[in-house]
Amino acid sequence: MKALVFGHSGQVATELRALDGDDVQITALARAEADLTDPAICAAAINAHAPNAVINAAAYTAVDKAESDAETAQVINADAPAAMAQACAARDIPFVSISTDYVFSGAGDTPWSPADPTDPQGVYGRTKRDGEIAIVNAGGRYAVLRTSWVVSAHGNNFVKTMLRLGAERESLTIVADQIGGPTGAAEIARACIKIAKTLVSEPEKSGIYHFSGAPDTSWADFARAIFVAAEIACDVTDIPSDDYPTLAKRPLNSRLDCTATEAAFGISRPDWRVSLTHILAQLDFTKD
Repeated sequence: MKALVFGHSGQVATELRALDGDDVQITALARAEADLTDPAICAAAINAHAPNAVINAAAYTAVDKAESDAETAQVINADAPAAMAQACAARDIPFVSISTDYVFSGAGDTPWSPADPTDPQGVYGRTKRDGEIAIVNAGGRYAVLRTSWVVSAHGNNFVKTMLRLGAERESLTIVADQIGGPTGAAEIARACIKIAKTLVSEPEKSGIYHFSGAPDTSWADFARAIFVAAEIACDVTDIPSDDYPTLAKRPLNSRLDCTATEAAFGISRPDWRVSLTHILAQLDFTKD
């Protein structure tokens, strides 16, 4: 399968590039090759490369900055995926696009199912939700894969931040009332490939799906697990989200019900503790 990937240096795009081989040929487009602020260029790239499937691993993910840059976020997170989905529908090829738990309100403590009503609380979530709607309306073979708390050995993420801060400080205060599933970018990449391959022969499985690491945890407990695994002596004190104000509201409940994904594609929730072990090994935080 020839897969065209939008995104090049992001966490998931980097892991997708690592999957390039005999079974899957990955062509990943950097911003210079396909600027998502110009949706027409994205559609043209699909037509020029003529892939068997397209994966959108690029997005405007600066959650706080989006609050004051809504127009750009809308183009990148909604208009560009819409153009991609329409181009894929015209060629009758699968389109897999990564979305987010931020499309939900974050209320309650029940895992969100793909069919639950969306209620984004900020610009980032709203623009990602608009992108989802556009992809569905394009009418082609598609999968919107909502995920949460993405981590890897690449780019900026919670694991790398904790490793840096834990080495610098004896203690940290970490939010404990936001609950979700940390998800390895490598696992997301493999899921995207499997879903794309399935949609080639089973277009009836098009839809919105969830994929997140297990078990669900808090940011504070995740930080503790990182420090234990990396053998860093740093105490963690729980705090509520109200003690760590941000421009954009973070969802308290990021739990995702992933049963439909397992039923349709045979993809189960990955254990984030295993993912963390692999990430630390890549970063050379291995135990003797």
